[in-house]
Amino acid sequence: MSNLYLSQFLTIVVVHLLAVASPGPDFTIIVRQSIIHGKTTALWTSLGVGCGILIHVCYSLLGIGIIVSQSIIAFTVLKIIGACYLTYIGVKSLRARPHNTAMSFDRQTSDAPKISQAIWTGFLTNGLNPKATLFFLSLFTVIIHHETPTAIQALYGLYMAIATGIWFSLLSLFFGHSRVRQQFLRIGHWFERLTGVILILLGVKLALAGNR
Repeated sequence: MSNLYLSQFLTIVVVHLLAVASPGPDFTIIVRQSIIHGKTTALWTSLGVGCGILIHVCYSLLGIGIIVSQSIIAFTVLKIIGACYLTYIGVKSLRARPHNTAMSFDRQTSDAPKISQAIWTGFLTNGLNPKATLFFLSLFTVIIHHETPTAIQALYGLYMAIATGIWFSLLSLFFGHSRVRQQFLRIGHWFERLTGVILILLGVKLALAGNR
């Protein structure tokens, strides 16, 4: 039986790594937070993303994910909410104004959101992603055997939450490094506007995506 759990875990590690490494809303948000507000804000946002994973794990264990995936109305509502949130952040980024390049580094750092706001941003970005719902539903129904104890499944979920937080924390440290930030901030508000466009496009793609 232990071999079964080990096999499941190794499969989860590979599949999760491929999923978390692929560019998406979480990646875009972390890069934006790192460049615009610095690594500290990005690290707190990474924590929020990791906590968002736990939401998907919880409803997958409870079977609620199956209800959402099978209900067109429920899935559509979740999809629209997620798309609106991404679009909202994107529009805020598009409204970025030109500023003195020499002062950009200090200004962006001083304007950083509060810790709770940073965590909440990451949490909502991941938690409101219906594609993550389908990913975890597939994971808990296809890869994880139905006879696997709930406690073991919960440990799998805890691993994915921690691994996600670590992955995005590493990205935060890289993009939040002073030299990297300064290079991106040379284009100042244009970079923020670019991330805004990307977030809006992700929101539109999410809203127009099929329910299956």
